[in-house]
Amino acid sequence: MADDKQTDQNHDDKPMSFLTLVILTGLIGGILWSGIGYFTHFINLTEIHPKVILDPWTIGDWKDSWLGTVISLLIIGAISIVAALIYYALLRKFLNIWVGIFYGIFLFLLVFFVLNPIFPGINPYNELERNTIITSICLYVLYGVFVGYTISYEEGEVKYKEKREKEAKS
Repeated sequence: MADDKQTDQNHDDKPMSFLTLVILTGLIGGILWSGIGYFTHFINLTEIHPKVILDPWTIGDWKDSWLGTVISLLIIGAISIVAALIYYALLRKFLNIWVGIFYGIFLFLLVFFVLNPIFPGINPYNELERNTIITSICLYVLYGVFVGYTISYEEGEVKYKEKREKEAKS
């Protein structure tokens, strides 16, 4: 028994690759913040339900049930992976909370102004209630900070580790 513990302690687990972390961050961020978005819809802070992602492509009453909500959260999580990969490709070197805030605002503007015609469940911006706009901006900003800061922080850690290894070899 003691030998098993010793072998477990000596076994070095390889750390997760940076790209895997980005994908996982995007998935978790999308599911987490769209889940919080569902909660804000439930308590009437917003008129937008996460199932709006299903409206253009599905028929049937199932999308209005719990199954539709769960599938919507998973689809938003998958789409969020793409958003996280875009952040990784373009903005990962900026270790600043403002970059994440602006990324969240950019995503809000993209969804509500550019992609709005795709989603019939989202009214045009000028027809949305003030609570919906404020809540949505806050959720997108928090999502941007979550994804952005996680990725940028990890980038800083990778650079720091590389620098330490380089100094150790010198």
